[in-house]
Amino acid sequence: MSFRWRYLTAAGDPVDGPDVTFEDQQEAETWFGDEWPALRDAGVDAVTLLDGDTEVYGPMSLHES
Repeated sequence: MSFRWRYLTAAGDPVDGPDVTFEDQQEAETWFGDEWPALRDAGVDAVTLLDGDTEVYGPMSLHES
């Protein structure tokens, strides 16, 4: 399978974000570690990591608690 991020609003609704896929979870998480501030600035409030159509974890807020 391939890993990708699902982008969400604060209400949990899907929102557009980069359509990027990754070979493994580590690659996806490394990319996210670099990109999360830009995602937040673009209106993404939370993300969920997917492996194919299976949720790995999330939603994870992009805002400090």
